[in-house]
Amino acid sequence: MKHFSFELQHIDKHTGARAGVFHTPHGDIKTPVYMPVGTQATVKGVYPRDLKEAGSQIILSNTYHLYLRPGDELVKKAGGLHKFMNWNKPILTDSGGFQVFSLTKLNKIKDEGVYFNSHIDGSKHLFTPEKVMSIEENLGADIIMQFDQCSEYGYTHSQAEAAMERTSRWLERCVAAKTRDDQALFPIVQGNFYDDLRMESLRRAKPYATEGIAIGGLSVGEPKSLMYKMLELMRPEMPEGVPRYLMGVGSPDCLIEGVKRGIDMFDCVLATRIARNGTAFTSKGKVVVRNATYAEDFTPLDEKCNCYCCKNYTKAYLRHLVNVNEMLASMLLSLHNITFLHKLMADMREAIFADSLTDFAEKFYSEFGKCE
Repeated sequence: MKHFSFELQHIDKHTGARAGVFHTPHGDIKTPVYMPVGTQATVKGVYPRDLKEAGSQIILSNTYHLYLRPGDELVKKAGGLHKFMNWNKPILTDSGGFQVFSLTKLNKIKDEGVYFNSHIDGSKHLFTPEKVMSIEENLGADIIMQFDQCSEYGYTHSQAEAAMERTSRWLERCVAAKTRDDQALFPIVQGNFYDDLRMESLRRAKPYATEGIAIGGLSVGEPKSLMYKMLELMRPEMPEGVPRYLMGVGSPDCLIEGVKRGIDMFDCVLATRIARNGTAFTSKGKVVVRNATYAEDFTPLDEKCNCYCCKNYTKAYLRHLVNVNEMLASMLLSLHNITFLHKLMADMREAIFADSLTDFAEKFYSEFGKCE
């Protein structure tokens, strides 16, 4: 039985942007899609029922964090992540590779794997490709990522090449260790910002991209123009018949520019992170709700939004909640930001079918303003 398939429904004739459906064991995913991040098996501050109402088709969880707490064996005993967190739609788990990148002071990278000290209690651990596959199989997500090494922006060519080579070797080990056919394993393209390394990594990953492919190591501090250049470089050689996933990208402009360059799937913590800081995406640009200018503003956060927050509360009330550190502020703003990004993706999907994504993007930027 084939558990996964990707149906490419339409390609925008002006940009090449793609609209499709990814069929998975826990439901269909209409692409392009933004995936909210639930690092600890929950999207911070948002009820799962509200995520569904907002249009969330799939969410992410984090292998590294769930391995440490509560433990992948416990999640397996609970029946896997879907049952443990009561989420009956698709789930994607990353491999811990980004934590290797972001927690560099706590790890030591070797060919066999990564030795690291827990950021929680300092305990020592070893992640190998085989160990990561075991953890991800215990967690039971629909889509799982290979173990990879993400290299920093600013790496020399030789440093980036070593990380790319290691990622390729680890991919082969992940494929060999994987035992479940009801999980889709995505290889990850690395190579930093060197054209030759990116293309070599893609060449090596493609034979294993039977159900999807991911692009890692972008949006790591580089100018956005450089990220777009890398996407354009890889685009002609990207596989056609599987979903293409750009990891860790979620600002409105990057979503639009990524879709224009043939990307189907995106994830990022940005929507909920800025919400916890009192900032919202709106159709007229970012709104920093804590600012004094909204103290007596009794209008909705975004009059074009139909989310629970915008239908029921004003900027003045939201500002009050933010400034007195009430958790409801983060909850409402997180729900709004996620809803905003889901609508953006749905609108782009509609524009792709109409071969009008370029016009859509121009109109969006004229109303939203410049993205930083």
